[in-house]
Formats: sequence, structure tokens, C-alpha cells
Amino acid sequence: MDFSINVTYLSLEGHVQLEKYRYFYFLISLIVYILIICCNAVIISVIYRNKPLHEPMYIFIAALLCNSLFGTTAFYPKLLTDFLSETQIISHGACLFQAFCIYTYVATEFTLLSAMAYDRYVSICKPLQYATLIKMSTVKKILFFCWFVPSCEIGISIILTYQQLCKFKLNRIYCNNYSVAKLNCGDITAMSTYGLIALGVNVFLPVIFIIYSYVRILEVCLKNSKDFRRKALQTCLPHLIIFTSFSVTACFEVINTRLEGNVPHVFAMIMSVENLVIPPLINPIIYGLKLQEIFNRIKKMICK
Repeated sequence: MDFSINVTYLSLEGHVQLEKYRYFYFLISLIVYILIICCNAVIISVIYRNKPLHEPMYIFIAALLCNSLFGTTAFYPKLLTDFLSETQIISHGACLFQAFCIYTYVATEFTLLSAMAYDRYVSICKPLQYATLIKMSTVKKILFFCWFVPSCEIGISIILTYQQLCKFKLNRIYCNNYSVAKLNCGDITAMSTYGLIALGVNVFLPVIFIIYSYVRILEVCLKNSKDFRRKALQTCLPHLIIFTSFSVTACFEVINTRLEGNVPHVFAMIMSVENLVIPPLINPIIYGLKLQEIFNRIKKMICK
């Protein structure tokens, strides 16, 4: 039975399943977090310090990696602290702030991936118009849109969620906006409806746009030479790998959040953190190894 009490702190019950090996999980999480910071920082530094890399494609890559650092910073410090604590609690306000940061990271990731798909589409399908369509002023506007619009949309969702709580147990290891909303005393219909609209705008529309862009790129590649297809694949493959990995796990998290309790707890927990662990870790590795220009700059930096 729910009692209308003013709950100010939430208990992250997802840690109960991890209690037995929490120091092992702490060590693994710490190593992964350090690797994420180092790998992303190296690629960002290489792009920033080398003027030949100050081109739209590389600027979008640097923005994507900065977004990875933003998302993981909202997740790992609290996670590491909880692994070393006897109790895993978080204030209502801090919980919603963490949810805001993580949701903004996910929405911005999809928006940036859409911008990168558009950049590749213009580069391959309309090469003669590239300098006109993808100017530096346009890139700045796109980047502003990629961060500002998702943060505003997510901010409204968080405001709609901020109500008096009747429950305090959150069956997760980090704060999820919809899961927190279900702890509210009041009606969450408005928040849930708005959340579905924001989901469509921030996830499904970018996915459709990216798929459409690559269908057009594929059509152009099939009409050109093998050398053209090889060069196109070299620049598009890293983006496709990252887009596929991020989309699958993000869509699973959406489905699992809405149908909470119908998926085995351990599997659901692993999948819920995958887009906060795998993409930020593999993004710099994939771009560092697959894009020859970045790889060569890294080698020169190491040699120095």
C-alpha cells in the first residue's frame, strides 16, 4: 500500500544483486572509467591540436567523444561511490539531475549520429556541394542544435516528473526518469505521454533519418567503382558500427523501462548500462583505428 509521505531520498535496490562481489565490480568499473577518460581524451586532443583535422567530419567525432565523457561522468562517480558504501541512496533532486544528464547524453548521441550521417551523405552523394552545404558556420549551428534541443526537451520531462514521492525503492543502479515517475504519488499520465513524444523525436526520428541516409549512400556506391566503394566504406563503417551498437541497446532500455519486471533482472541490468559502458569505450578505439588520418596522428604523438 502506498502512503503519501514526503520521500526525499531514494534507495538504489539494483545494488542488492551485486553486493556479494561489489569490490570486484568496483575495480572493473574503475578501470573501465579510466580507460574511457583516457581513450576519449587522446582522440579529442589529437583532433584539437592538429589543424588539418579541423574539418566537419573530425569535429563531429570530437563532439561525439565529448558527449561520451559527459554521459559517463553522470554515471560512474556515483556508481563507484555506491560500490564502496554500505547503503546506496541518493536524494530525489540528485536522482532527477542524474536522469537529466544520462537522458541528455543519449538524446544528444542520436542527434550527433544523425549529423554525422548527414555529413557522410553530402560528402559521398553530393561531393561538389559539400563545401557549400557543410560550412563551419553550419557545423556550429548543428552542434548547438545537437546539445541545446535535447537538453531542453529532457529538462521539460524532468520538470513534469518532479512530484511528491510515495515510494523510495528504485530497482536500478542509477536513476531512470520513468522509473522515478512511477514512484510519484500523483498522476503521471502527462509525463508518460510527453516522454513517448520526446522518445519519438530524440530516438526514432534520428534512427529513421540515419537509415535513409545510408540507403542513399548505398545507392550511390553501387553505381561507382570498387575504389570509390572502398573509400566510402572506410569512412562510414566506424559510424555504422557505433550507430548499430547504440541503437540496439537504447531501444532495449526503452522497452525494458516501459515493461519493467518482464525481463530477467540480471540481463536487464546489464543491458541498461551497456550504452553507458560500451559506446564510450569503443568509440575512440574504432575511430582511432579505422580512420587512417587520426591513427597516423596518434602514432606521431606517441613517437614524440
